[in-house]
Amino acid sequence: MKKSLFLFISLILVLCLSGAFAEGLSIDHLTVTYVTSPLNVPSIVEKENGIFAKVLGIPVDYAEITSGADQTQALASGDVQLLYAVGGTSIILSAANGADIKVLNMYSRAPEAFCMYSKDESLTSPESLKGKVIAGPAGTNLHELLVAYLKTADMTIDDVQYVSMGIPDAKAALDGGSADVALLGGAAAYNASLQGYHLVANGKGLIKAIIAVAVTQKFADEHPDVIAKITEAQEEIMQFIEADPDAAYALTASYLDLTTDAVVEMAAAYDFSLDISDDDVAGFQKTADFMASSEMIDAPYDVTGLFMN
Repeated sequence: MKKSLFLFISLILVLCLSGAFAEGLSIDHLTVTYVTSPLNVPSIVEKENGIFAKVLGIPVDYAEITSGADQTQALASGDVQLLYAVGGTSIILSAANGADIKVLNMYSRAPEAFCMYSKDESLTSPESLKGKVIAGPAGTNLHELLVAYLKTADMTIDDVQYVSMGIPDAKAALDGGSADVALLGGAAAYNASLQGYHLVANGKGLIKAIIAVAVTQKFADEHPDVIAKITEAQEEIMQFIEADPDAAYALTASYLDLTTDAVVEMAAAYDFSLDISDDDVAGFQKTADFMASSEMIDAPYDVTGLFMN
């Protein structure tokens, strides 16, 4: 009898410690993407303070995947359950190819934060980029910026030597001379500016630079309790940033090896509000229309199906 009672109490303790008993969640762990660039203040604040784990009451694993294509693939495979900061281009491309992916809410919008830098000051037009080596992450807002910029001169990505790589590698390629142009954002773009590099173009007037938070509809249908907790955690993250922006920016600066003043200056270009506005939906549609006309997707795509039921 005593042994049975001891085992029962031990089981209760294990359940409480794991969060399963206390929270009653339908999952026992969550894997989210962790991307700090270009200037992902909410992601840095969340991880440093363990807000997802605290609110959900379960262990949270972080997958540092910077490529949009790799992010959506990880979501489709089930290796990741939450894409916490994924570009609208990547979401549309995945959905247009038949993948189960839905926008839960917004992460950020910052067209002027996405830039093309070069050491060559003669690169002042799309035509001047013909044949040049251009480095940057595929399936992202930066990729879309490049294609949109070229399109203003009736050019395509085939007119340049595009090399897919992450932002830090693209910056290193530009520094080392193996790339003529780098597609940069956040700290990398800021540092390129400080180094006196030439700004070829930024996203103003070319892209909406939408970044969102995404899950699969299947996951949302099977785990509505988790979706509610994720949203609650996101609201707590934003409350932290709004209540103490100095602390949030100082934390971001330490992660990205920037000064706090630099982060404050860069953050002015960002809108981190969570709600999906009509303008956001219109932005998604503009990106989808652009992708179809540029043959990044096979056919026109109606983005109204992108958002969670």
